[in-house]
Amino acid sequence: MPIALLALAIGAFGIGTTEFVMMGVLPEAAADFGVSIPDAGQLISGYALGVVVGAPLLTAVAVRLPRKTMLLAMMVLFTAGNLLFAMSPNHQVGVAFRFLAGLPHGAFFGAGAVIASSLVARGNRAKAVSMMFMGLTLANVVGVPLGTLLGQQVGWRATFLLVAAIGVVAFAAIHRLVPHQGRPAQTSLRGELGAFRRPQVWLALAIVTFGLGGVFACLSYITPMLTDVAGYEPSSVTLLLSLAGLGMTLGNFIGGRLADRALMPSLYGALLALAAVLGVFTVTAQGKVGAAITIFLIGVAGFMIGPMIQARIMEKAGGTPSLVSAAVQSAFNIANSIGAYLGGLVIAGGLGLVAPNWVGALLAVIGLGLALVSGLMDRGREDGEADDPAAPAARPALATADC
Repeated sequence: MPIALLALAIGAFGIGTTEFVMMGVLPEAAADFGVSIPDAGQLISGYALGVVVGAPLLTAVAVRLPRKTMLLAMMVLFTAGNLLFAMSPNHQVGVAFRFLAGLPHGAFFGAGAVIASSLVARGNRAKAVSMMFMGLTLANVVGVPLGTLLGQQVGWRATFLLVAAIGVVAFAAIHRLVPHQGRPAQTSLRGELGAFRRPQVWLALAIVTFGLGGVFACLSYITPMLTDVAGYEPSSVTLLLSLAGLGMTLGNFIGGRLADRALMPSLYGALLALAAVLGVFTVTAQGKVGAAITIFLIGVAGFMIGPMIQARIMEKAGGTPSLVSAAVQSAFNIANSIGAYLGGLVIAGGLGLVAPNWVGALLAVIGLGLALVSGLMDRGREDGEADDPAAPAARPALATADC
């Protein structure tokens, strides 16, 4: 694999850490700002809103920029947003700076996925994209636990100063290791928007929204499931979340390889496995060992889907993959919001703390149904799309060094 993928993974690691570590240091931030935990939750939703807005907006604004320049600009914005957030004087300003830090998230992954796929031969494109996303999953194994510990021991501001430092390292790595590719050929905002006229693009985004919404319906309420149902001490939750992160990392690794071999059958299998394991968790959550094993498997099944759907949407975007690739990140965060909302509804309705797992299983089944429809459209050629992937052909001159 080209060493440039390491630079992309470092950027993904920083982005993944800042997105999820807020959950770990939320009590410290709430106490510092003098607000309640629910009010402090706006620091999480503010970031998510930044992702949803920034993914299409920044990609559209920078559609004619060289993709390496786009990545560097996103890392500057990412670093500045986290640095300013670490110095926030109050809660309201903090929410604004979290929104700012979330803006480059989707645009970075959109441009990064296109670059990653261009660095390798056609049969390895999904695997290359999964290597970039490996940084995102490793953030849940290493970055979030360490950032949470730092926030608890030193203060939450130190956590985000560290995140800003990771942004500086990522900027330097991208500048040094990612090859220049010039301006995207024959690319315009109108052309990028034209990809959204394709039914298969919308189906792929819907699969992300519902399929991964199932993961977040569960994970949003995993702490009370582990403490109040499985019987774990609160101090054990961080370790168990790291176990889920290991599952995500393994799932991302497997998913990238399966996507290059048999994309749609692998996607069907991943969504079916996710629905099954979420259903099983309603039973295994009653015991410590079963809960730990199932959390790991949820991470594996859920994050197998990521590289598969990224490969699918780039394939169906025609010759303009940047904007739709970024839109995947918007769909990912919408999935987060929908899953958390529906999971909260069934708990509030008195159905119990494990009820979000049934919601998650149902959402995964809906995602599977949408994937089957998409596959049938391929067979019937009803959308008239070409089979050639949208990602640009590999450029041998760019892949000059292997990691």
